[in-house]
Amino acid sequence: MAQTVREIMTTPAVSMPPDASVKEAAQRMRDEGIGDVLVTEGEQLKGIVTDRDIVVRGLAERDDLSNLHLSDVCSSEIVTAEPNETADEVISRMRQRSVRRIPVVEKGKPVGILSLGDAAVEKDPHSALGDISAARDNT
Repeated sequence: MAQTVREIMTTPAVSMPPDASVKEAAQRMRDEGIGDVLVTEGEQLKGIVTDRDIVVRGLAERDDLSNLHLSDVCSSEIVTAEPNETADEVISRMRQRSVRRIPVVEKGKPVGILSLGDAAVEKDPHSALGDISAARDNT
């Protein structure tokens, strides 16, 4: 039987509201050892912010980040997955859409996140990406 997304996703997904500061999100990513934060209003997924988004849409665009919020840098066109989809289906979607992380939603509510690293650890644990992804965070 094929592995489901539920079996390999990371839980819980860290989420913050759109009006949270980019600095708060960066600190949360550092503290949690993660590379993304889901942007939510209530329990509704509104976007995703990655460490790369902060650099490309934040630092590269502005001199002063003090008033920058997640809504200013988040990706709002979100590719999502459901927990009961097969991992192979979702990995294929990641490849087609050129994304490294996919929020996992159930009944519209975020329940986890599937990263390229999660997939590598499960599907090809002895690959370079699998080894790196399984290693302890070095921050």
